[in-house]
Amino acid sequence: MASIEECQRDMNNAYYFGIPGIISSGSIWLLAGMVSLLHSPNAGVATLIFGGTLIFPISVLLCKALGRSGKHSKGNPLAPLAIEGTLWMLLSIPVALGAAFYKLEWFFPAMLLVIGGRYLTFNTMYGNRVFWTFGASLVATAFILVVLDAPVYVGGLAGGIIELFFTAVLFVRRY
Repeated sequence: MASIEECQRDMNNAYYFGIPGIISSGSIWLLAGMVSLLHSPNAGVATLIFGGTLIFPISVLLCKALGRSGKHSKGNPLAPLAIEGTLWMLLSIPVALGAAFYKLEWFFPAMLLVIGGRYLTFNTMYGNRVFWTFGASLVATAFILVVLDAPVYVGGLAGGIIELFFTAVLFVRRY
């Protein structure tokens, strides 16, 4: 059995430290925020949900463009953590939608809680504690948005800005 550090190196090598996935996600979040602002909040919600289905395929294409495989080694014991985190995230979307039925402004904060929790597990997958700060930033932002009763679009833009900020942090710290 490989050490955790070897498994993390494999994930970092295959997925370029998670950076392409975060770029993809942050871009979808920004788009959803812009659609919420320029078209309608409901269209922004739909943009995040449907655009979210494109995050992984786009990230794999970005990995390949960066000379990475976009696929971890067969048998990497960290792979189930990635799948479980994704399933947990997908199963949490109805909770965010339920919050939106109560108050539409709560959809993006609820999703920030979901993805913030998911990013916390990336410390284990990639061996980088920046993901703890990243996840905590998303969670704190969710609470701030609710307390301030921020407009819907602000949640989408905030999510995108935070993700792209941490993309830069991870890029700088990738080695």
